Amino acid sequence: MWGGRFAEGPAAIMREINASIPFDKALWRQDVAASKAHVAMLAKQQIVSAQDAKLISEGLDQVAAEYEANGVPENWDLEDIHMTTESRLAELIGPGAGRLHTARSRNDQVATDFKLWVREACLSADAALRALQVALVTRAGEHAGSILPGFTHLQTAQPVTLGHHLMAYYEMLQRDRSRFIDAHHRANQCPLGAAALAGTGFPIDREMTAIALGFAMPTANSLDSVSDRDFALDYLQAAAQCALHLSRLAEEFIIWASQPFGFVTLPDSLSTGSSIMPQKKNPDAAELVRGHSGRIIGALTSLMITMKGLPLAYSKDMQDDKPPVFEAAGLLTLSLAAMTGMVAGATFRTTRMRAAAELGYATATDLADWLVREAGIPFREAHHITGAAVKLAEQKGVALDQLTIKDFTLIDPRIDERVYGALSVESSVAARASYGGTAPDQVKARVAEARVALGLE
Repeated sequence: MWGGRFAEGPAAIMREINASIPFDKALWRQDVAASKAHVAMLAKQQIVSAQDAKLISEGLDQVAAEYEANGVPENWDLEDIHMTTESRLAELIGPGAGRLHTARSRNDQVATDFKLWVREACLSADAALRALQVALVTRAGEHAGSILPGFTHLQTAQPVTLGHHLMAYYEMLQRDRSRFIDAHHRANQCPLGAAALAGTGFPIDREMTAIALGFAMPTANSLDSVSDRDFALDYLQAAAQCALHLSRLAEEFIIWASQPFGFVTLPDSLSTGSSIMPQKKNPDAAELVRGHSGRIIGALTSLMITMKGLPLAYSKDMQDDKPPVFEAAGLLTLSLAAMTGMVAGATFRTTRMRAAAELGYATATDLADWLVREAGIPFREAHHITGAAVKLAEQKGVALDQLTIKDFTLIDPRIDERVYGALSVESSVAARASYGGTAPDQVKARVAEARVALGLE
């Protein structure tokens, strides 16, 4: 492969450190597609003969069929998927296979293959995110009025609805989808034809190959074309942010499934038992999703550090660009599938949720709001009065709505019997009817909008 430049072959250690075929064989479909587009362009530009181009294209189809049937062979002497394919092509059609590499380099070849793979990964992530959104929206519609304690600092704050809580994750995932689509859009320029780093002296048609491979246009600078890995970093950054959201959702299910909470029963298919404690039902799938987020973030960090000090154009360090992306994509795919199954298959224990929402004086803010609305008291003063009511309820060991009217009037004489209408958890959630609030009608409206956006209506 290296021709006459070297008197000796590589040492064993160089052979091992230099080979990328164990992981870049995943790019074989993209490599064959890019090679076919390239040779078609060479024929159209009369750089190679139509007969040679036909022979090469048919040979590439045969190589692809072999890979599909038997996998890609790993001959480390051939280093990578590009030379593996070209070598097999030469075995099939003879020396004419060498014409395929006219007017290109492995530098623009790998950049093109990898960008094609990442573009597909962006679309796959978007589709998987949509599936999880469908599960969330479906369950949110079922539980638009189911009452759940809302938390800040993991302390009971105000009552919310389960549907509202689930729709919060719909919104997070909507932003995740936008990041993957943006990453796909920014990867819409084709590097093929940039050659090693300076372009080529052959009269190639880069627009033709770009369009044939589904890109909007060719890249505009040959140096940037072969050294750019922003598209991979874009994917990893979107994946890392998505993994953070999945980890938060997984953590919610882990907490809710614990006995002290008891808000949810997870599907058996996504849980495990204990080797010693027969009563255990462990949320292992959720815990692994939570753990995968760290590995995905690590993949992003790995590639960022690899790229941070590289001068233009290509450096061999960039061979290490693919393993973190492949790993992150695999983990993200698993995590999305696991959380989709978990949301769809979970049994929510709404009676337990509602009982928990009544604890911790969750309607204290409703008392303060009532004092503002009905008694005309400034909010800060109402906040102070409510604090005194909570303190009294704590001392008596009762909920706010179990204080007597005498208790309330001793705290402040402006409180009357109407206050009890504001202290139930149902009244609390119903009152939060501002746009985007937790009131059941608002939740139903957001669910309806989401179903339209997802193409379900």
